[in-house]
Amino acid sequence: MTKADIVDIVAEGTGLTKLETEAVVEGFFKSVIEALSSGKGIEIRGFGTFKVKNKAARYARNPKNGEKVYVPEHFVPVFKFSKDFKNQVDNSLKKVSN
Repeated sequence: MTKADIVDIVAEGTGLTKLETEAVVEGFFKSVIEALSSGKGIEIRGFGTFKVKNKAARYARNPKNGEKVYVPEHFVPVFKFSKDFKNQVDNSLKKVSN
C-alpha cells in the first residue's frame, strides 16, 4: 500500500477531498518526524509507539571484503506495535488462511 492508497481510503471514508486528505496525511507524517527529531516519543493508543533509540558506537565488518569498519554512535527511529494492533492483524489473517 502506498501513501496515495492511504489518501484514497481515508478520503472515501471521511468525505474529505483527496487534496484535503493528502494535506492531513502529510501533516501527520511531518508531525511524527518533527517530534522524533526533537527527541520526543509518540504514543497512539491501540496502534503503537514511535520513539528514538540510541545505537552505541561499534565496529562492524564490511561484507564485501571483511574489513573492520567503525560505526559511530547514531540515533534511529523505532516503532513498536500495540498488543491490540498485533492481535487484530493475527486474527484477521487467521480468518483469511482458513
